Parts: sequence; C-alpha cells; structure tokens
Amino acid sequence: MVQQGGPEAPIYLDHHATTPVDPRVLEAMLPYLREDFGNAASSAHVYGWRAEAAVEDARERIAAAIGAEPREVVWTSGATESNNLAILGAAEASRRRRRVVTVTSEHPAVLDPCRYLARQGSDLIELAVDGRGLLDPAAVEAALSEDTLLVSVMAANNEIGVLQPIDEIGRLCRARGVLFHTDAAQAVGRIPIDVDAACIDLLSISGHKIYGPKGVGALFVRSRRPRARIAPRQHGGGHERGLRSGTLPVPLIVGMARALELCLAEREAEAARLLALRDRLWQRLEAELPGLRINGDTRRRLPGNLNVAFEDVDGERLLLALSGVAVSSGSACASARPEPSHVLAAIGLPEKLARASLRFGLGRGTTEDEIDRAAARVIDEVRKERGI
Repeated sequence: MVQQGGPEAPIYLDHHATTPVDPRVLEAMLPYLREDFGNAASSAHVYGWRAEAAVEDARERIAAAIGAEPREVVWTSGATESNNLAILGAAEASRRRRRVVTVTSEHPAVLDPCRYLARQGSDLIELAVDGRGLLDPAAVEAALSEDTLLVSVMAANNEIGVLQPIDEIGRLCRARGVLFHTDAAQAVGRIPIDVDAACIDLLSISGHKIYGPKGVGALFVRSRRPRARIAPRQHGGGHERGLRSGTLPVPLIVGMARALELCLAEREAEAARLLALRDRLWQRLEAELPGLRINGDTRRRLPGNLNVAFEDVDGERLLLALSGVAVSSGSACASARPEPSHVLAAIGLPEKLARASLRFGLGRGTTEDEIDRAAARVIDEVRKERGI
C-alpha cells in the first residue's frame, strides 16, 4: 500500500496524471542505483553483464504481461516517445500507404504526431466518438482502404476512463493488413491486455502510470505473424535492435517491470476496491448536489476514474478552491493549453460544462476516509460557488 500521509495530509486523486512510486518498486531499483550501476551495453566486464541481465529480465517480464515475445519490447522514455516512434516510425517505413486513422478523443501524444503527418502530406482521418466517448468499430471499418497504413486507438482514455473495443478494432485492421497501434498507458496493469488476442501490432506503455518511475516506457513492436515495420526516430549506436539508440536507464527499467508485476498480481482485488470507492464518491456527490453528470460511459470505463461536470459552477475557481484535494480538469499533458478539454468537446459537452468538469483519479493509496473528506470538500465548495 502506498502511504500518502495522515488525516491532515493532502488528498491525492490525480492518478491518471501520475502515480507515486510504490516502495516495493523503489526497493527493486536501489541496487541498480548503487552497486550494480553498470551500462547494459558494456560487454567487457561484470558491471555491464549484471546491468544487461537486469534489462533482459525486465524485458521478459514486460513481454509476458502483454502476451508478447521479449524481442518485441523496445525501451523508451515513456508513452509519448512510444507513440511518436510507433506513428512516425511506421509512416517513415512505409513507401506506399499514406492514410492514418485515429480518434478525436485521443491523447495529444497521438493526435499531434498524426497531425504532423497530415501536414507532411498524409491522409488523416479523425473518427468521432459518441456521447459516451465510445468509438463505433464500424466507423473504423469504413475508414479502411487500400491506402490505410495505420489505425491508432487508445485502450483507455486518460480523461474519462472509457475503454474502447480494441479487440474488435484490431481484428478489423488485421483482416485488411493495416497496422493497429494502441496507447495503453492507462490500461496496462489495470485491465487485461493481450497483443495477440487483440491483433495489436504496436502498443505503448508508460512506467509512471503504474506506480513505477518517471522517464521510462516501452513500445511493443510485433515481429511475427505479421511483422510491424517501423523506422527509428533516434540514432546513435544501434541499441534496441536499431530502433531506439541511447544508454538504457537500468534502474528505471527494473522499476517499471517490478511495478507492472505488482499491478498484475493485485489487479482484480484492486479493481474491485477502486470501483467501490469510486461509486462511494459519486453517490456522496449525487446525493448532496443537483446538476451533476458523469462524463463518459458509466460501465465501460476504468474502475478508478470519475469525471464529473458541475452545472452553474466556474470550473477554474472550483479547482483553485479545492486546496488540499489534488484533482484535475483534464489531461496533465495539455494543462498549458487554455482551451477546454478536447475529450469533453469530442463527446459533445458544451464548453461551459467542459470547463466546469473535474477528473477524479483514484489509486492504490486512496482510502475510504479520503473519499469521504474529498467529497465533503467538493460539496462545500460547489455550494459556495452556487451561493447556496
């Protein structure tokens, strides 16, 4: 259990932005920050051998967690780099197919590289989601053509927690010989992911979303039945089978593998616990405050996600008033942009309500007492905003 402090400590409910490093993960990392500090590419001495062994052990663990082969796991600095390597790398490796298909509610780390390709002459299709945030696989099928190179659909949305039907989408892409990429940063470790069952060719993972360290991630690149071909975006030594050069951060890699291992071991019990806490939070808010709505599908979503729109409230003032309760109004990666959430706009939420929405991200350290205290604070501040 990740400890977040006593009764007067701030309440952290922003686990979609980042998660605290689990103490068990830190313990696994420490030897590679101290005595086993070698470079995994140093092949002439024991320090390098130990580092390489740790990296390859971690690679095997990550691969096993998603049903992949170890050689199909490429280390990166996080899901943003993984997404860019997958999307831009696939486009550079292709000489004939130019169409890229994605979704309006995707993370900026997918939308931005896709839009970059469009500026370079690629045919970009951004599919709409419905009012619940769900993508209709039939829309994907309709967008597939002989010129379609890649479809990128995230497994779990980082703002509204909605789970997309990636298995069905993957099968449609496989039948047409189209690469299927999924940003699984919010999904891996929280819901079952099998790259073969879902016909996934490229999959992005981030360490700091699963109680691991920041600055490390991975990209699954299918090398069998069929092989996904991507070009490197980073050169300088030919590391990671030539796909991503650079000295590997051994402690971070070890930490991410340990973090995912813990998530898998505790996944079912933790999902049930978070679901109960999320429902408790919603029931408290709904019972005390009129004019609320849940953004996104209420069933097909991550158990620890609750995104709520508050009518007749200034969202910015509400967020600032909730000192001591760490929540957000959207993606941390888009917080520098003044526009309202593009995800909430994609599901048809009016701008005023989009600006008055809060994302609650529950996690491993969240307690029942914290939920009750957070609910009380939100209720109190919303009433003040409404002049009640």
